[in-house]
Amino acid sequence: MKSSEMNADLYCITCNGETPHIISYVNGNLESVKCEECERGMKIQRDIMKEFYKEVYDRISTKPSRITTEYKEDLSGFLYKLPVRVISKPYRMISDLNHSRKIIKQFKR
Repeated sequence: MKSSEMNADLYCITCNGETPHIISYVNGNLESVKCEECERGMKIQRDIMKEFYKEVYDRISTKPSRITTEYKEDLSGFLYKLPVRVISKPYRMISDLNHSRKIIKQFKR
């Protein structure tokens, strides 16, 4: 799960003019917009766990086709990198899971 922030100048109704705003995204979808001057904001209500499960399902369901494409493009490179990838996969999964937990905690607040 990925979260990102972007700064943009938008029209604020409270400030009655263009002011800097912070726009937050979760998995590429808009999560919130907040004015930096008056602190007025808008949050989009969504089921974060549903987003998380969808992301996990998409990653698992597309893995066989991604592996097939990778070994068809370069079999020797694929076989050369495979042992390192197999050994590092648990670490990468735990890292992704911890990152997703932080975003879920932040979103539930």
